Amino acid sequence: MFYTERIKKFNSFVFNFGPQHPSAHGVLRLILQLDGEVVEKADPHIGLLHRGTEKLCEYKLYAQALPYFDRLDYVSMMCQEHCFSLVIEKMAKLDIPFRAKVLRMIYTELTRILNHLLAVTTHALDIGAFTPFLWAFEEREKIMEFYERGSGSRMHAAYIRPGGVFADVYEGTLTDIFKFCCQFGSRLDEIEELLTENRVWKQRLKYVGYVSLNQGLSSAFTGVMIRGSGLVWDLRVQQPYELYEDISFGICYATRGDCYDRYLIRINEMRQSLQIIKNCLNLTKLPSKLHETAVKADNYKIVPPPRSLMKSTMEGMIHHFKLFSEGFSLPKGSDYVGIEAPKGEFGVYLHSTAENRPNRCKIRAPGFSHLYGLTFMAPGHYLADVVAIIGTQDIVFGEVDR
Repeated sequence: MFYTERIKKFNSFVFNFGPQHPSAHGVLRLILQLDGEVVEKADPHIGLLHRGTEKLCEYKLYAQALPYFDRLDYVSMMCQEHCFSLVIEKMAKLDIPFRAKVLRMIYTELTRILNHLLAVTTHALDIGAFTPFLWAFEEREKIMEFYERGSGSRMHAAYIRPGGVFADVYEGTLTDIFKFCCQFGSRLDEIEELLTENRVWKQRLKYVGYVSLNQGLSSAFTGVMIRGSGLVWDLRVQQPYELYEDISFGICYATRGDCYDRYLIRINEMRQSLQIIKNCLNLTKLPSKLHETAVKADNYKIVPPPRSLMKSTMEGMIHHFKLFSEGFSLPKGSDYVGIEAPKGEFGVYLHSTAENRPNRCKIRAPGFSHLYGLTFMAPGHYLADVVAIIGTQDIVFGEVDR
């Protein structure tokens, strides 16, 4: 009796990752075509968090539009409002005081640490390491306290505003920030002790999520995602803003282009931010700058006048009334400003028709380009590797969906 072996052929099947998957880092629906456990195709579906932020900004006064930027990348709040303030100041040709620039740099570098702590340790949590997550959130609480002492809010600060910052920090805050910088390095050492040479961590990240330099450039990758592929590019160095040109620091980059290299860059950028903050604190002690305490420009067409001026002069009261009822107008024209946000180049394009609100507001979110990268980063990897790739992209859907 002869038996013929019947071979069954299975077609690849489609798998839904999300939109409420705990490792999706937001409301991402990722449609994966799988051959067994190997990804053949990845199709990210976005828009589940879309709120029409750009259109909302076009119907608001410039000052009213500012808080929307806090809600975009809700892990790097002050960096978003910083960019919006910079483009307004550029169009209005507005100079801001020295101390305001220093405070902006201190808080944006604290924000970079805030972002990278979440990125690295939630990535570790996705892979299976729980302890660094607890350590990081203890440190994040300290930074959020500095947020609160500057603006009154722990998250959506609206601290950096056109013309400067909301208010000077309370006495002792800069000293406490310095103390934080001195002790935070040892906490980074603990995180590295647990992860950097960990055999499981390296096996899960090395040679996973490879991005070549050409792939990164053609996909508009910026920040850590492109520096991990060998491009030495940082807007704080190549196109400096605020006082970055007065502070010397290197650019953290790697050449392998995988998840492990991007992890190392984020760790090193946190150490670098600590040094930048210390240099900024030294700038506040310059003898020529000790007497400069202003943190807002004195253009009362854009910046609210001091309370003393508002209460003592009719001119100050009129400025205050006009500013908060009608807002301010920018000259006719358009401009774009990009900054080195923790996730990459965050940019704002404004077009003005000389009215008190933008005619067009376009936001360039780094996460939007990075998420597209899943289409070529995921195929060929196992399903479990998709989680590692999403973690290394540091996606936040407030800015992706807008």
